[in-house]
Amino acid sequence: MTSSKTPSAALSYKDAGVDIDAGDALVERIKPLAKKTMREGVLAGIGGFGALFEVPKRYQEPVLVSGTDGVGTKLKLAFEWNMHDTVGIDLVAMSVNDVLVQGAEPLFFLDYFACGKLDVDTAAAVVGGIARGCELSGCALIGGETAEMPGMYPAGEYDLAGFAVGVVEKSKILTGADVKPGDVVLGLASSGVHSNGFSLVRKCIERAESAGTLPALLDGKPFKQALMEPTRLYVLNVLAALSAHPIKALAHITGGGLLENIPRVLPEGTAAHLVKGSWPKTELFTWLQATAGIDDFEMNRTFNNGIGMVVVIDAAHAAACAATLRAAGETVYEIGRIAARGDAAAVLVR
Repeated sequence: MTSSKTPSAALSYKDAGVDIDAGDALVERIKPLAKKTMREGVLAGIGGFGALFEVPKRYQEPVLVSGTDGVGTKLKLAFEWNMHDTVGIDLVAMSVNDVLVQGAEPLFFLDYFACGKLDVDTAAAVVGGIARGCELSGCALIGGETAEMPGMYPAGEYDLAGFAVGVVEKSKILTGADVKPGDVVLGLASSGVHSNGFSLVRKCIERAESAGTLPALLDGKPFKQALMEPTRLYVLNVLAALSAHPIKALAHITGGGLLENIPRVLPEGTAAHLVKGSWPKTELFTWLQATAGIDDFEMNRTFNNGIGMVVVIDAAHAAACAATLRAAGETVYEIGRIAARGDAAAVLVR
């Protein structure tokens, strides 16, 4: 007995919402960007099922250091303001700055870009930022994944994740174990909010918009640019300082701010006593604090508050280390000292 039903029309992957041709077009746009990031050790990069990398032979006892992160709700502003060219730098910075903290040189980076419908121009702008971040960090962009998943993300939105692998000589791993009372805490200026605290930032924007008090400029930059300024890449300058000075510990000031991140690199029984006012408070952070109506404690555990990387070093070497970092282009402040820890918190700002 034969069926009287009319056969359904054939369905392609594109009909289901996945455009393979768009994905191929993006790969072709990415290839020249990735090529600019190539460095020693890359054996095979973008295009294969897996990327190949050889650890540089100058390392006698190489230890691999890995890190992964995303950009968080800062992406919501990128979508709203159509500013996609710098969030890729944020993505790289969040991972390579973390790897740096253990004294490692970032070797290579992989990204994951996921969306509901692939817009090649938007994705290319994002990956262009990723490639730029890698280039500025001496890190090769050797692979990644673009996932087009209809129904998973609202139109015009995407998510990002990044993965960095670095290497450090085993004898030069920074553990913070030899940090002691009297050591100097140097603070390296941030470029702005970086990539943490944006759930609160967005609430501040909503509050200011409702009140009609959004500033046109912050720290001499248009408001949107000031907030979207990408995370500073400390890698090359700090690696140069590490090779010249006996740095004991580094702390990347991310989620949790100064109060939560500095203790991660301090040995038991020590604390960091930071001096309030030893680094300037920018218009950006002044506006955020006033708009949110929060105290200094909450500011220091939510935002980097102007300090994106902390260096701990013996007092005898602090001035020379700061001079090296300044000569390389960093803005450096002596923001405190290490002390014996009593009953107080591991970080005090007073």
